[in-house]
Amino acid sequence: MNRVNLFLLSVFTCVGWRGECLAGNDPGLSSTNELQEWTLEKQETEQVTFRLADTLLKLRPLTNNAVRVIRSMGIAHEVPELVYLPKKVPDYVLKKEKDSYILSLKNLNVRFSVSDGRISFLSSGGKEIVGEEASLIESSSVQGEKTYVSTQTFHSPFDECLYGLGQFQDGYLNVRGLTRRLTQVNTQIAIPFVMSNKGYGLLWNNYGLTDFNPASSVVALQKTGLGGNKVTVNVTSTEGGKEEVRESNVFVGKLKVELDGQYALMLDVGSLMARRHNLAIDGHTVVDMNNLWLPPTVSILVDLKAGEHNLRAELTKEDAPKVYFRKVDETTTFRSPVSNGIDYTFFAGTADEVIASYREATGEVPMLPAWALGYIHCRERFHSQKEILETASEFRRKKLPVDLMVQDWQYWGKYGWNAMRFDETDYPAPREMTDSLHRMGMRLMLSVWSKVDQNSVLGKRLADKSYYIPGTPWVDFFNPEAASFYWKNFRDSLVLPIGIDAWWLDATEPENDDLVGRRVNHSTFPGEVFRNVYPLVVNKTIYEGLRGLSTDEGKQSDSISRTILLTRSGFPGIQRYGVATWSGDVGNDWDTFRRQIVAGLGISVCGLPWWTYDAGGFFRPGDAQYTDAHFHERFSRWLQTSVFLPLMRVHGYMTNTEFWNYGDKVTDMARKSLELRYRLLPYIYSEAACVSLGNGTMLRPLMMDFPQDTQALSLKYQYMFGRFLLVSPIVEEGPVVWKTYLPAVQGGWYDFHDNQYMSTGWVQTSVSPDYIPVFVKAGTVLPLSSGYAENAQKALKSDLEIRVYAGTDGTYQLYEDEGTDYNYQKGGYSCIRLFWDDAHSILIIGKRSGQYEGMEPVRNLKIVKIALSSDGKSNVTEKSVVYKGEELKIAF
Repeated sequence: MNRVNLFLLSVFTCVGWRGECLAGNDPGLSSTNELQEWTLEKQETEQVTFRLADTLLKLRPLTNNAVRVIRSMGIAHEVPELVYLPKKVPDYVLKKEKDSYILSLKNLNVRFSVSDGRISFLSSGGKEIVGEEASLIESSSVQGEKTYVSTQTFHSPFDECLYGLGQFQDGYLNVRGLTRRLTQVNTQIAIPFVMSNKGYGLLWNNYGLTDFNPASSVVALQKTGLGGNKVTVNVTSTEGGKEEVRESNVFVGKLKVELDGQYALMLDVGSLMARRHNLAIDGHTVVDMNNLWLPPTVSILVDLKAGEHNLRAELTKEDAPKVYFRKVDETTTFRSPVSNGIDYTFFAGTADEVIASYREATGEVPMLPAWALGYIHCRERFHSQKEILETASEFRRKKLPVDLMVQDWQYWGKYGWNAMRFDETDYPAPREMTDSLHRMGMRLMLSVWSKVDQNSVLGKRLADKSYYIPGTPWVDFFNPEAASFYWKNFRDSLVLPIGIDAWWLDATEPENDDLVGRRVNHSTFPGEVFRNVYPLVVNKTIYEGLRGLSTDEGKQSDSISRTILLTRSGFPGIQRYGVATWSGDVGNDWDTFRRQIVAGLGISVCGLPWWTYDAGGFFRPGDAQYTDAHFHERFSRWLQTSVFLPLMRVHGYMTNTEFWNYGDKVTDMARKSLELRYRLLPYIYSEAACVSLGNGTMLRPLMMDFPQDTQALSLKYQYMFGRFLLVSPIVEEGPVVWKTYLPAVQGGWYDFHDNQYMSTGWVQTSVSPDYIPVFVKAGTVLPLSSGYAENAQKALKSDLEIRVYAGTDGTYQLYEDEGTDYNYQKGGYSCIRLFWDDAHSILIIGKRSGQYEGMEPVRNLKIVKIALSSDGKSNVTEKSVVYKGEELKIAF
């Protein structure tokens, strides 16, 4: 396809046009013979501004490899800056060259053509990375107020792979060409960011709904008289658990395409939430997903022949489905129907460099408490203080490691939804409950909502002050006074008197897409302006409140310790608030399990590092789950994979999720998984420090480490856990052997479980019921804990085993700190550099740098060298040393 220089800057005219009009996927585009040039209007320290008639273009350098691009024809709504943080602007140089300007940063050049308005992004060496193809800003309205529909298109060659957009349930890791609608709903987290294997990232700066690769063609499916099954199900809702009768119906339609090729289809069921995603084309099913809750849209890529095709969908009878479609081409497009204009940021570099730059611009990630990286035990739900404490005691009695117990919803009882108090009938002494857990070496997480019962005492106070989003039970966190009022009640009712350690901020989308058609912040703004950003402002309120407790009105609290906020939705910038996300109320089948792995990789590559799922699925097969061998196998693979996720958590609806309820076999499997997680904690905690202090990423799609390996780019379920472990989850029932692709690395790979040497390429390993395949890169120096540890603190203070996987040089930095506070931000931590000299077979343990309160000055270390011997097998050699903080050299 020919590159087209297309820049449409108003509804009816195309200013600065050269070339032919792009048709097909962008209807209504027009050209003009009037040629005008952009002019340099102003050069300032923080930005360069160009003008063409009524349109402004601003280039804002953010970091040495990132530039923010803003095209506008006027400001429809004066919105606050919620994503980017104020920071020192990097030095840049602006040069005029013929018909263009070049803005040069240390690691990025931006070329702006004054003749056609097109921007190209180039490496520091001048090689083009990617270029714009089309820009369109159209006047529109929202709730009777002026707004703009903004569309930006970039060139995207067919061999490009794009990753990101957040957490979606459609199962696509490579989203190039896919049509997606970015909205916040249960199980779906919209992050308008993509990462390319071509060496760049794009962040689309819009707080509202965004369409990715929007399709202009649509087919409305017609309801037939063909009914389907009628079932009664137990579901969660904003009113609590309830029964719901669901009846299916068949919908049909015809889709006509002019050309053979690959097409992007998006099924929109026409309801706030879907119950089923189902679509067949010419009798061939292209998507079929069932869950008690699903997002309203699902995306598919299909190959179609020119001509007419029959569509059939079996959905819920109340649905009003439409199928949007477009032919996949060499473009990538973002479109927002409510905006102030085009606004995006371009990041150049490797995947790690892009994420580092993104975090530099939008906020770095605070360290989570060490105990958050252990096992998190949750169920829907504990019904009393007695029940949660008895369960905690049983974990300790059975020697099953656990750090965090979670109290889900409805503890408020008679006081009303999220009344910010425990019903003393079942929770007579909440402070004693948390103190008891602390004495057992555990912590407590509590579910708290941004929705409050309007008939509760707190709800009436909120209503009197007009602090709700009108027509909803959701607190208006866009109103600073409402956010402050919510925080003060949160602090005085839960934080200060009870000593709770962690917070589960549920349904922060907000659920049911409740900002649409509403007004926020004293009715200043249409809710559509902020449609996707509610989770950001909710979590900001709580995190900043917790961090400010030491000086807030002179009050002191043990809750100024490090915390974690677990939340069901997210947005760019939320990573700076100590937030972890999870994949919501998903099912438990194999297909759902596979899709959660893909969903987690999709959000992790967007710069949000802390993520997990409900191991075993949230919606489970009722009482049969306790004895069903098929479910036990699925649950085992969910749990074993969660060992190698940033967070390890079990949850389940209407379920007593404790392992012993499933019998000895499941309990034994779970014990092995938990013990492995705690063995890995020195590595996991050091990788967590890399996330916070080095802007690293723990959950890594293979693209991040092997961007040129086409086979690796095609794999959806393998991933890197940290920088050194390749994880290959078992994602189907009953295999005897499992195939894993090992990308080419210096020195090859080793099997983590049996130490056997592996080369590269496809390998086959025997399947164990107790663990999933994991492989270690040669040159890895891997720190592990030793012995049984009931919680993270003990695991991190235990004697260490240092495994060295020979075959090439390698280095690792072991990080340690107090694990419970923010003193690390003041330098309160230590690092020990571990270097493996492969040629001389020497491990050098460097002198400890730094210190922290409670640091163990002396550590017993077992050094284990694993190397390929001449007979093709692995040879394991061990040595023991005492480390006192000074450099040691251990020769093998």
